[in-house]
Amino acid sequence: MLYDDIQEAAGVIRAAGAPPPRAGLILGTGLGGLAAEIEPAAVLPYETIPHFPSSTVESHAGRLIAGTLRGLPVAAMDGRFHFYEGYSMQQITFPVRVMRALGAELLIVTNAAGGMNPHYRLGDVVVLDDQINLMGDNPLRGINDDRLGPRFPDMSEPFDRESIELAMDQALALAIPAHRGVFVAVAGPNLETRAEYRMLRGMGADVVGMSTVPETIVAKHAGLRTLAFSIVTDICLPDALEPANIDQILKVAAIGGERLARLIPALLERWK
Repeated sequence: MLYDDIQEAAGVIRAAGAPPPRAGLILGTGLGGLAAEIEPAAVLPYETIPHFPSSTVESHAGRLIAGTLRGLPVAAMDGRFHFYEGYSMQQITFPVRVMRALGAELLIVTNAAGGMNPHYRLGDVVVLDDQINLMGDNPLRGINDDRLGPRFPDMSEPFDRESIELAMDQALALAIPAHRGVFVAVAGPNLETRAEYRMLRGMGADVVGMSTVPETIVAKHAGLRTLAFSIVTDICLPDALEPANIDQILKVAAIGGERLARLIPALLERWK
């Protein structure tokens, strides 16, 4: 049924005039500014696409934008779905499957994250080079459909090395503060305690968030090259931890979004 649902959703998007994308984009909290850079051919609210969930997070627009970005055909999710909203892992990652069915070869994922590496500053870009799944679930659980990917996908390289190097080079050229780092995903929606931040940092994670890992797993399963960016929206040092201010987090995410709105188009120009 999953395969048929994917084809149905893809068919509706094609019928709306969407060009076959070479790249799919998932835009996270406060990072929808990049959507304005896309020359749209079709804009579909999620509720008009069969089997798509609805985004319940206020800062997520909840629409699929298909068009071109610096001449490259793209399909962009302006707002994503989260495990903490009550959706299953299969629902969260369904749009990744659809973008692949539409023709995408590359998936770019963005998120807002807490920075645990003491060298990071608010608004810094982190280009992910590895990940840790602590969400307590996996989107590949259940019967595997070989039409969608292998039963046991390899995760030794979750993010595309060439794309990482290209992203770091472009960040340097644009004077955007950027680091390579490890992302750990937790279920949420609460933020972490001091003890949890110590544990996560001790595991080797640099940033922590509540998304991205499920999408990356499914992208790898589907054969997509994947690149992911975190924006450091709050500093999570256990010995200097302050109560989270969601309004401040959104303001910093907007600053990071402006940086990614410059970086990602420049990257895609060279990727094509």
